[in-house]
Amino acid sequence: MFYLLLAILSSAFVSIFMRIGESHIKNQMSMFMANYGICVILSMMFMKLDTSLLAIDSVALMLGILSGFLYLGSFMLLKWNITHNGVVLSSTFMKLGVLIPTIMAVVVFHEIPRWTQVIGIILSIIAIITIHFEKEAITQGNKKVWLLLLLIGGGITDAMANVYEQFGSASGKDAYLLITFLVAFLLALLSSIVSKEKTAKSDILYGMLVGIPNYFSARFLLLALSSVNAVLVYPMYSIATLVLITLVGILGFHEAISKKKLCALILIIIALGLLNI
Repeated sequence: MFYLLLAILSSAFVSIFMRIGESHIKNQMSMFMANYGICVILSMMFMKLDTSLLAIDSVALMLGILSGFLYLGSFMLLKWNITHNGVVLSSTFMKLGVLIPTIMAVVVFHEIPRWTQVIGIILSIIAIITIHFEKEAITQGNKKVWLLLLLIGGGITDAMANVYEQFGSASGKDAYLLITFLVAFLLALLSSIVSKEKTAKSDILYGMLVGIPNYFSARFLLLALSSVNAVLVYPMYSIATLVLITLVGILGFHEAISKKKLCALILIIIALGLLNI
Protein backbone atom coordinates (compact mmCIF):
# COMPACT_ATOMS: atom_id res chain seq x y z
CA MET A 1 0.00 0.00 0.00
CA PHE A 2 2.96 2.30 0.65
CA TYR A 3 4.04 2.13 -3.00
CA LEU A 4 0.48 2.86 -4.10
CA LEU A 5 0.45 6.04 -1.99
CA LEU A 6 3.76 7.10 -3.57
CA ALA A 7 2.35 6.38 -7.04
CA ILE A 8 -0.70 8.52 -6.27
CA LEU A 9 1.45 11.42 -5.03
CA SER A 10 3.72 11.19 -8.08
CA SER A 11 0.76 11.09 -10.47
CA ALA A 12 -0.77 14.15 -8.80
CA PHE A 13 2.51 16.07 -9.19
CA VAL A 14 2.51 15.30 -12.94
CA SER A 15 -0.83 17.07 -13.31
CA ILE A 16 0.18 19.90 -10.95
CA PHE A 17 3.40 20.64 -12.86
CA MET A 18 1.54 20.49 -16.18
CA ARG A 19 -1.01 22.91 -14.76
CA ILE A 20 1.73 25.30 -13.64
CA GLY A 21 3.43 25.18 -17.02
CA GLU A 22 0.35 25.23 -19.28
CA SER A 23 0.75 28.95 -20.11
CA HIS A 24 4.51 28.61 -20.69
CA ILE A 25 4.63 25.52 -22.91
CA LYS A 26 4.73 26.47 -26.59
CA ASN A 27 5.43 23.10 -28.21
CA GLN A 28 3.69 20.14 -26.55
CA MET A 29 5.74 17.53 -28.43
CA SER A 30 9.01 19.12 -27.30
CA MET A 31 7.69 19.04 -23.75
CA PHE A 32 6.86 15.32 -24.14
CA MET A 33 10.34 14.71 -25.57
CA ALA A 34 12.03 16.35 -22.56
CA ASN A 35 9.65 14.53 -20.21
CA TYR A 36 10.48 11.11 -21.64
CA GLY A 37 14.17 12.01 -21.88
CA ILE A 38 14.31 12.53 -18.11
CA CYS A 39 12.39 9.27 -17.63
CA VAL A 40 15.02 7.46 -19.72
CA ILE A 41 17.84 8.92 -17.61
CA LEU A 42 16.12 7.94 -14.36
CA SER A 43 15.40 4.46 -15.71
CA MET A 44 19.08 3.96 -16.52
CA MET A 45 20.07 5.19 -13.05
CA PHE A 46 17.79 2.65 -11.38
CA MET A 47 18.88 -0.30 -13.52
CA LYS A 48 21.19 -2.66 -11.69
CA LEU A 49 24.86 -2.19 -12.50
CA ASP A 50 25.16 -5.77 -13.76
CA THR A 51 22.23 -5.36 -16.16
CA SER A 52 23.11 -4.37 -19.71
CA LEU A 53 20.83 -3.62 -22.63
CA LEU A 54 21.88 -6.95 -24.15
CA ALA A 55 20.60 -8.77 -21.06
CA ILE A 56 17.04 -7.41 -21.35
CA ASP A 57 14.62 -10.33 -21.65
CA SER A 58 12.10 -10.65 -24.49
CA VAL A 59 9.05 -9.89 -22.30
CA ALA A 60 10.50 -6.58 -21.08
CA LEU A 61 11.55 -5.72 -24.63
CA MET A 62 8.22 -6.48 -26.35
CA LEU A 63 5.97 -5.04 -23.66
CA GLY A 64 8.26 -2.01 -23.30
CA ILE A 65 8.08 -1.23 -27.02
CA LEU A 66 4.29 -1.58 -26.99
CA SER A 67 4.01 0.58 -23.87
CA GLY A 68 6.20 3.26 -25.44
CA PHE A 69 3.88 3.56 -28.42
CA LEU A 70 0.82 3.57 -26.13
CA TYR A 71 2.27 6.22 -23.79
CA LEU A 72 2.82 8.77 -26.52
CA GLY A 73 -0.28 7.69 -28.46
CA SER A 74 -2.60 8.25 -25.50
CA PHE A 75 -1.13 11.72 -24.90
CA MET A 76 -1.66 12.61 -28.57
CA LEU A 77 -5.23 11.27 -28.43
CA LEU A 78 -5.87 13.44 -25.37
CA LYS A 79 -4.45 16.51 -27.11
CA TRP A 80 -6.55 15.84 -30.25
CA ASN A 81 -9.72 15.32 -28.21
CA ILE A 82 -9.22 18.50 -26.20
CA THR A 83 -9.03 20.42 -29.49
CA HIS A 84 -12.13 18.81 -31.05
CA ASN A 85 -14.26 17.73 -28.08
CA GLY A 86 -13.30 20.18 -25.34
CA VAL A 87 -11.32 19.68 -22.16
CA VAL A 88 -14.33 18.61 -20.05
CA LEU A 89 -15.40 15.59 -22.09
CA SER A 90 -11.80 14.64 -22.83
CA SER A 91 -10.81 14.67 -19.15
CA THR A 92 -13.89 12.65 -18.24
CA PHE A 93 -13.23 9.90 -20.78
CA MET A 94 -9.50 9.81 -19.97
CA LYS A 95 -10.27 9.24 -16.28
CA LEU A 96 -12.91 6.62 -17.14
CA GLY A 97 -10.11 4.66 -18.79
CA VAL A 98 -9.62 3.14 -15.31
CA LEU A 99 -12.43 0.76 -16.30
CA ILE A 100 -10.14 -1.06 -18.76
CA PRO A 101 -7.42 -2.29 -16.33
CA THR A 102 -10.06 -2.94 -13.65
CA ILE A 103 -12.19 -5.10 -15.95
CA MET A 104 -9.04 -6.78 -17.30
CA ALA A 105 -7.98 -7.69 -13.76
CA VAL A 106 -11.32 -9.46 -13.20
CA VAL A 107 -11.94 -11.04 -16.63
CA VAL A 108 -8.40 -11.88 -17.78
CA PHE A 109 -6.47 -12.35 -14.54
CA HIS A 110 -9.41 -13.66 -12.46
CA GLU A 111 -9.12 -11.28 -9.53
CA ILE A 112 -12.37 -11.37 -7.58
CA PRO A 113 -13.28 -8.11 -5.81
CA ARG A 114 -15.32 -8.12 -2.62
CA TRP A 115 -18.83 -6.66 -2.82
CA THR A 116 -17.69 -3.58 -0.90
CA GLN A 117 -14.96 -3.04 -3.50
CA VAL A 118 -17.48 -3.41 -6.34
CA ILE A 119 -19.61 -0.66 -4.77
CA GLY A 120 -16.46 1.42 -4.26
CA ILE A 121 -15.54 1.05 -7.95
CA ILE A 122 -19.06 2.07 -9.02
CA LEU A 123 -18.97 5.12 -6.73
CA SER A 124 -15.52 5.98 -8.14
CA ILE A 125 -16.91 6.03 -11.68
CA ILE A 126 -19.88 8.17 -10.61
CA ALA A 127 -17.50 10.58 -8.85
CA ILE A 128 -15.26 10.88 -11.92
CA ILE A 129 -18.27 11.69 -14.11
CA THR A 130 -19.66 14.12 -11.52
CA ILE A 131 -16.44 16.06 -10.99
CA HIS A 132 -15.74 16.48 -14.71
CA PHE A 133 -19.01 16.43 -16.57
CA GLU A 134 -21.05 19.55 -17.34
CA LYS A 135 -24.32 19.82 -19.29
CA GLU A 136 -22.92 22.35 -21.75
CA ALA A 137 -20.13 19.91 -22.65
CA ILE A 138 -22.61 17.62 -24.39
CA THR A 139 -22.86 19.95 -27.36
CA GLN A 140 -19.14 20.67 -27.56
CA GLY A 141 -18.04 17.31 -28.89
CA ASN A 142 -18.45 16.51 -32.56
CA LYS A 143 -16.07 13.54 -32.78
CA LYS A 144 -17.53 11.13 -30.22
CA VAL A 145 -15.75 8.05 -31.58
CA TRP A 146 -12.42 9.66 -30.66
CA LEU A 147 -13.58 9.98 -27.06
CA LEU A 148 -14.16 6.23 -26.98
CA LEU A 149 -10.70 5.67 -28.47
CA LEU A 150 -9.27 7.95 -25.76
CA LEU A 151 -10.96 5.90 -23.04
CA ILE A 152 -9.72 2.62 -24.53
CA GLY A 153 -6.25 3.90 -25.38
CA GLY A 154 -5.69 5.50 -21.99
CA GLY A 155 -7.06 2.43 -20.22
CA ILE A 156 -4.86 -0.01 -22.13
CA THR A 157 -1.82 2.20 -21.48
CA ASP A 158 -2.51 2.05 -17.73
CA ALA A 159 -3.20 -1.71 -17.92
CA MET A 160 0.25 -2.45 -19.38
CA ALA A 161 1.80 -2.20 -15.91
CA ASN A 162 -0.39 -5.09 -14.72
CA VAL A 163 0.29 -7.06 -17.92
CA TYR A 164 4.02 -6.79 -17.20
CA GLU A 165 3.44 -7.72 -13.57
CA GLN A 166 1.67 -10.91 -14.70
CA PHE A 167 4.12 -11.99 -17.40
CA GLY A 168 7.41 -10.22 -16.70
CA SER A 169 10.11 -10.85 -14.12
CA ALA A 170 10.60 -8.80 -10.98
CA SER A 171 14.26 -8.22 -11.88
CA GLY A 172 13.32 -6.83 -15.30
CA LYS A 173 11.01 -4.02 -14.17
CA ASP A 174 13.64 -1.31 -14.55
CA ALA A 175 14.54 -2.59 -18.02
CA TYR A 176 10.84 -2.59 -18.96
CA LEU A 177 10.51 1.05 -17.87
CA LEU A 178 13.71 1.97 -19.73
CA ILE A 179 12.44 0.47 -23.00
CA THR A 180 9.01 2.08 -22.52
CA PHE A 181 10.35 5.59 -22.02
CA LEU A 182 13.12 5.21 -24.61
CA VAL A 183 10.59 4.28 -27.31
CA ALA A 184 8.27 7.13 -26.26
CA PHE A 185 11.23 9.56 -26.31
CA LEU A 186 12.35 8.48 -29.80
CA LEU A 187 8.79 8.77 -31.14
CA ALA A 188 8.39 12.25 -29.61
CA LEU A 189 11.78 13.28 -31.01
CA LEU A 190 10.86 12.03 -34.49
CA SER A 191 7.48 13.78 -34.36
CA SER A 192 9.12 17.01 -33.22
CA ILE A 193 11.62 16.86 -36.11
CA VAL A 194 8.91 16.12 -38.68
CA SER A 195 6.63 18.92 -37.44
CA LYS A 196 9.52 21.44 -37.63
CA GLU A 197 7.97 23.45 -34.80
CA LYS A 198 10.31 25.62 -32.76
CA THR A 199 11.32 24.40 -29.32
CA ALA A 200 11.37 26.93 -26.50
CA LYS A 201 13.48 26.67 -23.36
CA SER A 202 10.29 26.57 -21.32
CA ASP A 203 9.18 23.42 -23.22
CA ILE A 204 12.35 21.62 -22.14
CA LEU A 205 12.28 23.00 -18.59
CA TYR A 206 8.68 22.02 -17.83
CA GLY A 207 9.10 18.73 -19.69
CA MET A 208 11.97 17.83 -17.38
CA LEU A 209 9.95 18.96 -14.37
CA VAL A 210 7.00 16.76 -15.39
CA GLY A 211 9.30 13.85 -16.27
CA ILE A 212 10.54 13.29 -12.71
CA PRO A 213 7.15 12.50 -11.09
CA ASN A 214 6.03 10.83 -14.34
CA TYR A 215 8.82 8.26 -14.03
CA PHE A 216 8.18 7.64 -10.35
CA SER A 217 4.42 7.27 -10.84
CA ALA A 218 5.11 4.46 -13.34
CA ARG A 219 7.77 2.87 -11.13
CA PHE A 220 5.72 2.97 -7.93
CA LEU A 221 2.60 1.72 -9.75
CA LEU A 222 4.56 -1.35 -10.88
CA LEU A 223 5.80 -1.93 -7.35
CA ALA A 224 2.29 -1.49 -5.92
CA LEU A 225 0.90 -4.11 -8.32
CA SER A 226 3.39 -6.65 -6.97
CA SER A 227 1.79 -6.54 -3.53
CA VAL A 228 -1.81 -5.30 -4.05
CA ASN A 229 -4.47 -6.68 -6.42
CA ALA A 230 -4.94 -4.63 -9.60
CA VAL A 231 -8.71 -4.53 -9.07
CA LEU A 232 -7.99 -2.41 -5.99
CA VAL A 233 -4.88 -0.54 -7.21
CA TYR A 234 -6.32 1.08 -10.34
CA PRO A 235 -9.54 2.60 -8.91
CA MET A 236 -7.65 3.92 -5.88
CA TYR A 237 -4.82 5.24 -8.06
CA SER A 238 -7.28 7.12 -10.26
CA ILE A 239 -9.66 8.62 -7.73
CA ALA A 240 -7.11 9.41 -5.01
CA THR A 241 -5.04 11.28 -7.60
CA LEU A 242 -8.19 13.12 -8.61
CA VAL A 243 -8.80 14.15 -4.97
CA LEU A 244 -5.27 15.52 -4.58
CA ILE A 245 -5.45 17.45 -7.87
CA THR A 246 -8.85 18.90 -6.91
CA LEU A 247 -7.62 19.93 -3.44
CA VAL A 248 -4.50 21.56 -4.91
CA GLY A 249 -6.72 23.37 -7.41
CA ILE A 250 -8.88 24.71 -4.60
CA LEU A 251 -6.11 25.56 -2.12
CA GLY A 252 -3.23 26.39 -4.45
CA PHE A 253 -4.93 27.83 -7.54
CA HIS A 254 -7.94 29.28 -5.68
CA GLU A 255 -10.49 27.41 -7.77
CA ALA A 256 -14.05 27.73 -6.53
CA ILE A 257 -15.54 24.54 -5.10
CA SER A 258 -19.04 23.99 -6.43
CA LYS A 259 -21.72 21.81 -4.85
CA LYS A 260 -21.06 19.30 -7.64
CA LYS A 261 -17.35 19.06 -6.77
CA LEU A 262 -18.13 18.82 -3.06
CA CYS A 263 -20.56 15.95 -3.69
CA ALA A 264 -17.97 14.22 -5.88
CA LEU A 265 -15.30 14.52 -3.18
CA ILE A 266 -17.67 13.03 -0.58
CA LEU A 267 -18.40 10.16 -2.98
CA ILE A 268 -14.66 9.60 -3.46
CA ILE A 269 -14.01 9.48 0.29
CA ILE A 270 -16.79 6.90 0.67
CA ALA A 271 -15.43 4.95 -2.31
CA LEU A 272 -11.90 4.92 -0.86
CA GLY A 273 -13.28 3.61 2.42
CA LEU A 274 -15.21 0.81 0.67
CA LEU A 275 -12.23 -0.15 -1.48
CA ASN A 276 -10.14 -0.67 1.65
CA ILE A 277 -12.70 -2.72 3.62
